[in-house]
Amino acid sequence: MRADAGISAARTARPDLDERRRAKARAARLRRLLVIGGSVAVLAIVLGVGIGFAGATDTIPSGVTIDGVDVSGMTAAQAKETLEARAADLATTPVVFTAAGETFAIRPKRLGVKVDWDAAIADGLAKSDGFILFRGFNRLVLQIRGYDVHPDAVARQRQMDATLARFGKAVDEAPRQASIELDGLEPVIVGAKPGVVLNRDRAEAVIRSALASLERDAGVPLPVDTAEPSVRAPDLAPVAAQVRTALSAPVSLRYRKTTLTLRPYQFAKFLVLPANGTKTLAIGGDITDRYFANLAKGLDREPRSAAFELDGSGRIHIAPSGAGRELKVEPSEARLLAASLNPTARISRLSVSMTAPRITTETAKGMGITGVVSSYTTSYGGDPNRIHNVQLVANLIDDHLIAPGEVFSFNETTGDRNASQGFLEAPVIINGELKTGLGGGVCQVSTTVFNAAFAAGLSIEERTNHALYISHYPTGRDATVNYPDTDLKFTNDTGHWLWIRTFVDSSSLTVNLYGTPVDRKVDIETSDLETVGEIPVKEVPDPDSYVGEEWVEFSGEPARTVSVRRIVYDANGKLMYDTTWDSSYVAEPKIVHVGTKPVPEVTEPAPADTSGTTTPDATTQANTQGTTDTQPPAP
Repeated sequence: MRADAGISAARTARPDLDERRRAKARAARLRRLLVIGGSVAVLAIVLGVGIGFAGATDTIPSGVTIDGVDVSGMTAAQAKETLEARAADLATTPVVFTAAGETFAIRPKRLGVKVDWDAAIADGLAKSDGFILFRGFNRLVLQIRGYDVHPDAVARQRQMDATLARFGKAVDEAPRQASIELDGLEPVIVGAKPGVVLNRDRAEAVIRSALASLERDAGVPLPVDTAEPSVRAPDLAPVAAQVRTALSAPVSLRYRKTTLTLRPYQFAKFLVLPANGTKTLAIGGDITDRYFANLAKGLDREPRSAAFELDGSGRIHIAPSGAGRELKVEPSEARLLAASLNPTARISRLSVSMTAPRITTETAKGMGITGVVSSYTTSYGGDPNRIHNVQLVANLIDDHLIAPGEVFSFNETTGDRNASQGFLEAPVIINGELKTGLGGGVCQVSTTVFNAAFAAGLSIEERTNHALYISHYPTGRDATVNYPDTDLKFTNDTGHWLWIRTFVDSSSLTVNLYGTPVDRKVDIETSDLETVGEIPVKEVPDPDSYVGEEWVEFSGEPARTVSVRRIVYDANGKLMYDTTWDSSYVAEPKIVHVGTKPVPEVTEPAPADTSGTTTPDATTQANTQGTTDTQPPAP
């Protein structure tokens, strides 16, 4: 029975359900009709707006401004003309900038500011692009909301950098670092303070933008940054405690048996207190430098090598050597500071380094310099400059030591003989001619040295004869030098040290070689001085002498050759060297001055009235032909 009753109820309810469904369908159709109608209406409105506000694509939409200037409805050319005219009016009008209480005024023209008006106009015109409906709608929005374009600009970078540097110099203020100062002997900490610095990168953009603007704002702020100090008061508290300890009592310096004491008020002047970002205590400054410089004057000394000396009788003595001594300032200052920071042990020792001499007394004793190995003397004269040069170069080689096996070089020992060393102009042989040159007379010394080494039987490595024959030197045993190419060299082959000494007076030069006498025997064979060419003649025109007259200035010298053979035997008679030196000398021309002045003509006297007069037996006639004089004519 329950089942039958349920079926009957369902059938009864179906007509109501169908009616509701039909009502919903009618409502849905009505809504669709309304939507379609609304869409059509909206579309009509949009079409109307789009078409009504679209405007022309070559004009700037309404509501667009460029840097505050209304360019609505203008073409690109019109807008550019308007903007450039406005910029030209403002080119000499300064913009005022402010930073950290400083004020600066700059004119756009000064920095050569150029604005990209084309790009700004293109940006405004871009709002006119697109399909007509969207263009019109966009232009409607621009009219309501507006659109301002701020153009880009450039400036001359060199002038911009100079301007930023000038602003920065006025604005920048370094932070004040915490420091320590003394109030009497009490350390006082001075607190830190932040600084300011112009942010140059951001400031450049602000300046460029403001100078490009077509408006003049009062006081454009430039960006500044805060510069924080790196050292603050708490950082220096431990250092202040060190200062108190350093100045709590006297501190002393000691070297051997000498002690120097610095009282607190004196030592306070030595301290370098923390400042400008430092965090440590140090010693230094002008007062400290002067103090240690004075200590160095009393302590420092150069090492003194042992030296060989001759007494009045020519005996050799050794002057003893001495070690050098040098105060090391920085280590001594460090030791002094360390002692001052010790509450009890307040004595520091000076740092001193010792330097051994090049030749100690013991070394000198073992060098075997006990007597004369050889000696040679030459005589000289000439003008004062030549004598000066002889004495100068002799001093340069004097007291020179030659080690066993060492090659002595005249040029290396004396160096360049130039004016800076004090050499003067004097007669010298240049390219085979006697002229005046710097260092004339040097070869007097080289020749004397050569003959001393020659007589000692030493090995001669390099020797060059003069171009001209010089009669006051030993025949075939002269030696010329020229820095740096022509040198005199010999080897110390004695097995012991050699000591060169030179002795110069007003007319002679002696060179002695001291060492261990080796008793060598030296035999010398010198050939005849052979003439190998006639004397050339050099005529010199003389405008002060008459034609046909001549006088001889120099008689000349012929070309010559000579050879010298040296045979050296050791103390046991064993042959050591058998060497021959060939020397060739060029000719020196005979110099003859020949007159070139015309001989004056002698005119015949006019006939005279012979009445009451006596006619001379002969006519006197000047004869100036064929005269020869070996002396220059009287001026």
